[in-house]
Order: sequence, then structure tokens, then C-alpha cells
Amino acid sequence: MRNDSRPVFILLLPLEFKTKNCYIALMLNASDLRNNTCFLYHEVPYKVLKYKHTHLGRGGAHIRVKVKNLRTDNVLHLNFTSNDRFEEVVLEKKPMQYLYLEAGSFYFMDPKSFEQLAVSSKTLGNSGQFLKEGETVDIMFWEDEALDIDLPPSVVVEITECDPGVKGNSVSNMYKPAMTKDGLKIKVPLFCQKGEKVKVDTRTGEYLERAGA
Repeated sequence: MRNDSRPVFILLLPLEFKTKNCYIALMLNASDLRNNTCFLYHEVPYKVLKYKHTHLGRGGAHIRVKVKNLRTDNVLHLNFTSNDRFEEVVLEKKPMQYLYLEAGSFYFMDPKSFEQLAVSSKTLGNSGQFLKEGETVDIMFWEDEALDIDLPPSVVVEITECDPGVKGNSVSNMYKPAMTKDGLKIKVPLFCQKGEKVKVDTRTGEYLERAGA
């Protein structure tokens, strides 16, 4: 019998595979979770907002995370062990121009193709409050689905409406309502004045400090 000398080809699968708009790593340990990491939990994409890793005896660990549902913007607190594993979701950025808000959706335009995209205000949640008409922002896609926008951790806003500040009052744990130049409603310390600029956390909408402090 003659030996078959035809070559044999072996298919090697990569550690991660690509869909049209994202790369999805095969698995991610719970101990690998960090702030801004995105992962699948019960088939739903989540983003880590806060992360706490507590070491236990005999090499174990308790992982507590504050996460945001990227589809609904709902925030949850979850607990895992170091043995829990998930699929990691890597979102792809695509620059688009913000146009306007209408009927509960934010409208964006691709500057190259001029195609428009509507993203539900429910999906963007607090992030939508920081959008300014005409500006270009990075839309975060997962499997052709727009789930988030990439904002800096904080932005500077100008207070246009608030109760008068009390002279000499430097207490920072008492707050009053305020309105910004862009229509954002926030709470600021009692000492803040109309016309003053302050830094606001884009993830929570909370006051951080006076601008330039």
C-alpha cells in the first residue's frame, strides 16, 4: 500500500475572534475585572464602574463590583469569587457628530457617510446630559449595537441658576440645586455662586470641585 503524502492542514483558533464591530475575548476571570472593563453576565453586557478585591484565606478572593447595564443604564452591585469566569466584551469606538435630542432619542451622524443613528436616552442615561449639539463624540459599539458614548471622567460646567451663596460658608457636605449653562441639573455646595464654573463627574453627574481647584 502506498503512503498518502498529501499535506495535512491544522486550523488554529485565535484567543479572540472578531465580529464586524468588536473583538470578544474568550474568557475573563472575575479577579481580572477592573474599572471600565466590559463583560457578559447572563448574556447582558455590563461595564464595571467600581471594583473591590478582598483576599480570603487559602488563596481565595471576594470580588465586589458596581456595574452598569450597557443596554438599560441600570446600576447593580454584584459579588463574585475568583473562580467565576465571563466573556469579556471589547467595544469599538466610532466618531460621530451629535445632532439633537428628539422623542427620547439622541441623534448622531457619521461625518463620512452622513448616515444618521438614533440612540435611546434610556441607553445613554446620565451620559446624554453632557452632549452638546454639533460636537463629535465616540460612540461605543458592540455587535453593531450602540451602547455607550466615550466621555472624559469629568467636565467643566458653568452655573447659571442657583440660590445665592452664603459668604464665608465653606461647608462642602451640604448641597443646593443648580442649573448649568447647558441645562444640566446638578447639586452643588452652598458656597457656589451663579456664574461660577465647577467640575462634574460624567459617570454620576455629581459635583467634584470648583474648576481650577
